[in-house]
Amino acid sequence: MRASIEEYKAVEAAAMKFVKSVAEGDSRYAKELFTDDAVLFGFLDGELERGSIEQFYRNVDSVGGGETFKARIDVVAVEETLAVVRVLEEGWGGRIDFTDYLLLLKIGGEWRCVAKAYNQNSDTITR
Repeated sequence: MRASIEEYKAVEAAAMKFVKSVAEGDSRYAKELFTDDAVLFGFLDGELERGSIEQFYRNVDSVGGGETFKARIDVVAVEETLAVVRVLEEGWGGRIDFTDYLLLLKIGGEWRCVAKAYNQNSDTITR
């Protein structure tokens, strides 16, 4: 059964914590979204990052989104207790474009992210 529009809005609002952290260079909003044991997978400037979400927090806290940073949230799917969100980012740190996929679970009535996987667009690796 498809989730209601209100549930999609709730997932989008949860994902907005991720975007706000990246845009402002402050992980405190994302820490409200991610579970303590959330995982991260992706390539940053050609180097594989994997493991604890703490690496994401360090990246966000050390590099702000910048003045030209833009983001778009697409709620791909919501199925009762599971949601998939795609976040498109342009200009993080003034140079990097990302496509992020967030896997969320509804835990205790709240949408929480348990995994983040991302792709750095290849034309931004050498910039």
